[in-house]
Amino acid sequence: MNANNEKIFTKSFFLIFTALLFTALVMYALMSTVTEYATAMGSSATVAGLVSGIYIFGGLLSRIYSGNALGKHSWKKIALIFMSIHFISCFLYFFVNDVGMLIIVRFIHGIGFGASANAIVTIASEILPKSRFGEAFGYFMLGTTIAVGLGPYIGAFLYDNFSASGCFIAAMLFSAIALMAMFLIDTDNFDTKTAGEIDESKSYSLFEKIFEIKAIPVSFFTALTALGYVSILSFYRLYAAEVNLVDAFSYFFIIYSICLVASRPIAGKIQDKYGDMIICVVGILAQSIGIFLIAWAPSYITVFICAVCVALGFGTLNSACTTIVTRNSPLSRRSYALSTFFIFCDATMGFGPALLGSFVSPATGYTMMYYVASVITFLALPIALFSLRKN
Repeated sequence: MNANNEKIFTKSFFLIFTALLFTALVMYALMSTVTEYATAMGSSATVAGLVSGIYIFGGLLSRIYSGNALGKHSWKKIALIFMSIHFISCFLYFFVNDVGMLIIVRFIHGIGFGASANAIVTIASEILPKSRFGEAFGYFMLGTTIAVGLGPYIGAFLYDNFSASGCFIAAMLFSAIALMAMFLIDTDNFDTKTAGEIDESKSYSLFEKIFEIKAIPVSFFTALTALGYVSILSFYRLYAAEVNLVDAFSYFFIIYSICLVASRPIAGKIQDKYGDMIICVVGILAQSIGIFLIAWAPSYITVFICAVCVALGFGTLNSACTTIVTRNSPLSRRSYALSTFFIFCDATMGFGPALLGSFVSPATGYTMMYYVASVITFLALPIALFSLRKN
């Protein structure tokens, strides 16, 4: 088949897209409500942030393992094992009766998520047609975009109408759908180990068995934007109540998602034509300004502006920078590059809620936290300029 005629929307694409979408839905539906669930149990904002972030920390540890594991074992086997852990963990929430137990369950759940997500993206990087990779990867990452938009909305709706139990039941359903989709994927023609494409003769240091060095700079500045994003994801409902903008913030992730779906094809074409720099610089500046605005002058208008700015920020950068590290890595190191990227983002999103929660006080409320998140996002700019200067 002519390379230019390679199909994007195949059976394998839809299955891997489904696996990504519903795995991500579990994450975003629960992350936006567990902080409120934890505070209802009597925890502080810092502990509530830890409850939210420990899921990502568990994912961080399993990603560290998965980068090397995906280079040695069947991709599908790794995916199914950890997606099963992710599914089973949803049941454990029903046995939680205090914050300490909730933290443990969140940690186990995160372990299932991290390696699952890494395996899904690694498999997708081989399933997607190489001649149309940028375009195809953009469509694939819409699974995360949809989850980011719908997840918090679904989580909030279920929590308000059916309590936390409704959220946990939905999480079980979503994870079951993702697991079934992965079970149906045929990876025999894509797994590089079965194709004999991994050079086993080359030895790597312990550091290189976890990280792909070339992917670190891009991963680092993306992680800083992730910290700005997680300030919204973990605390927006609590801040909305504080500033009496519950209705406005209820539309935040809907606007965010619509903006991402509309802008991603355009952003992809700009990235292909003009390079990575313009996408990253505009994204970082937009997100920093958007978060600053909701701290400085919270209102319906600034909330909606922030949603658009964060979509242009981490929402766009997450996909653009995943494309960068994938494109710039040799096939034999691709799983390590992706693992490196997600480790950095997961570490930030895991520790971020607890870190940001420490800036919340009776005197300043959540306002100071959002000022800090805006500054941290801006600090990603010089790192991005340095990392992408040759592109």
